[in-house]
Amino acid sequence: MTPIINAANLGPKSAAWLSKIGVTSLEQLRELGSIEVMLRLKQSGIPASLNLLYALEGALEGRHWQDIKRERKGELVLMWDAALSLDARHK
Repeated sequence: MTPIINAANLGPKSAAWLSKIGVTSLEQLRELGSIEVMLRLKQSGIPASLNLLYALEGALEGRHWQDIKRERKGELVLMWDAALSLDARHK
């Protein structure tokens, strides 16, 4: 298992946030996916920004978040918006 602190883009603050929701390894992040992790962070009161979403995705891809292709970032934004809409309807 790869500790989340060793993943690309994720520093101590991000690792602490992820630990708070039970994500302590890169494998757990991969299993849940960046959108589900973002929802869990938001639901636990942690500020979930697009930069964090890109950082999570970059960690999954093993690259710097700024190197994620523009098209993929666009897909992530659409998926995040859809997830937030669904989440809001279930409250």
